[in-house]
Order: sequence, then structure tokens, then C-alpha cells
Amino acid sequence: MRDNRAGGFTLVELLVVISIVSVLMAIMVPALGKAKRQARAMLGMNNQKQISGGVNLFALDHDDKYPDSVATVGFGSWWNWSDPTKLTGTRMRNPGIHRSMGTYLHAYLAEADTMYCPNAPRKYKYLQQAWDAGDDWDNPETSFPSDPVGGTYCFYWNYDGYLGGSRGLFFGPDGPAAGRRQSKLLVTDYFGYDHWRSPDAYGSCEKFEGADITPETWLLSSYWSGDADPNPAVPQIRLQAGYTDGHVESYSPSETVPMKVIMKRATSEPYPSGVGPGIFFLPENALH
Repeated sequence: MRDNRAGGFTLVELLVVISIVSVLMAIMVPALGKAKRQARAMLGMNNQKQISGGVNLFALDHDDKYPDSVATVGFGSWWNWSDPTKLTGTRMRNPGIHRSMGTYLHAYLAEADTMYCPNAPRKYKYLQQAWDAGDDWDNPETSFPSDPVGGTYCFYWNYDGYLGGSRGLFFGPDGPAAGRRQSKLLVTDYFGYDHWRSPDAYGSCEKFEGADITPETWLLSSYWSGDADPNPAVPQIRLQAGYTDGHVESYSPSETVPMKVIMKRATSEPYPSGVGPGIFFLPENALH
């Protein structure tokens, strides 16, 4: 009679062990994936708390005023708003206003990773170098003298945006004691729609079902985006936002309002649909 043993196990016993291991793996792999997502969410929350703390420390040293927004394009009086993910703008609006967020905040937030969503597909190649260089940043891969850098968080201090309808305009806080017309919102995960790099599609630094990577460019970070579709389904994701009092809260896409980037400051006219940086979704609580 043949002895169907393998390493001390009968063939039947070995198959039973393999089946048990397969079942355990089927249980453990999704659990590990969920644990990783939760860990990254906690890291993102900590990042936004540090950012809120950093700009509040800056305000403490600068007459209770936050830094100027670097999300602008142009010089002197000839400038307009840019998308709120900017970490470094194209060039300084005037000699008294820096083009780099790093120049304002490096003393309070030395690690550039803090300014970056941990759930984004990839970290921007020159993130720390650009943060350290501040206003002097120049991408070594280009001949352009004043390279901008776009990140994966949206920064709203001293930022104006177009809400439209009865909502009018969005005004980001100019300091910890923001005025009545100003929001208390400082920073959010990027969540938008119809960016020029992913037309007719949602984009986010948080991964969602069916999303692909919109690749990094020499001036903008990579992010997750859905396939272009005239009627795409709203992603089911959890987003985070940090406020002037230092707290960070989560919210869903159903709890947001759309904001467009202002193209003409004199009239508050936004970029038209299908052109420019598209729509940015703000947590509805930020407007209360």
C-alpha cells in the first residue's frame, strides 16, 4: 500500500492545511488593507493638525495674520487666482509677498512631507528640495526660471474663491480670529472635478473605486482620478479638513459645496467649465 505522505503529513492532511491557510489569508488580507488605510488616514489627520498649528504659530509671530496665499498667477497688479493646491507660485506678486509657502512656514514646518497627503499615489519628486529652496526654487529638469509646485492638499488661508448663486464668494481666514465674512477653513484633502489634467472626471488625493493615477508633471503632483465620463458617479471616500482652532474633521463628498477658481479678480468671474483647474469641493461646515 502506497504511503501518500508529504513531509510527515498525509495528502489529505496537507490539503486541509492549505485550505485553512487560504481561508485565513482571505480574512487577513482585507483586514491588513483596512488597517493600512486607517493608519494613513491618521497620518493625514496629523499632517493637517501640524499645518494648522504651523500657520497659527506664524500668526502669533506676525500680528495675528496668516501668510499671504501663494495660489496666484501674475505680477504687480496684473495677477489672478490659481488653484489652491499651490505650494510654490510662479513668481512673487510684489517684493513684499513670497511666492513660496516654504519661505513663510519652513521655520514652523521643516518637513515637506507634512504638506502632502499620504494617500496620494506618489510623492512629488522634488517636494523637500522645493520646500527648502523657498522663493529660489528652480526645477533642475526645466529651463523655466520660476517653476511652480502644486501639491495634494488645498490651502485656504487668505484665499478667495467663487461659490456662485446666493452663496457668493468664499473668503479664507486671514488670521486665527477670522472676521465674520471669512471661513475658518485652513486646509483640506484635494477633491475636485474637471481639472484640465483629468477633464470630466473627479480627482482626489484619496483613492476611490475605479480610480487611476493622473501622473505627476514637472509642476504638479500626481493624484487619483476616475475615467472621463459625462455622468460619473460621485466617489465614495472620506476626506479631512483642518480649521483655525486646530481641530481636524472628516466629511464625505455629499457634505460638500462646489467652489471655482476666480479668473478675473475685478469681477470675480471664475474659469469657465472645461477650462483651467475645474471645481474644488469644500466641506459645507466651512461656510457656516
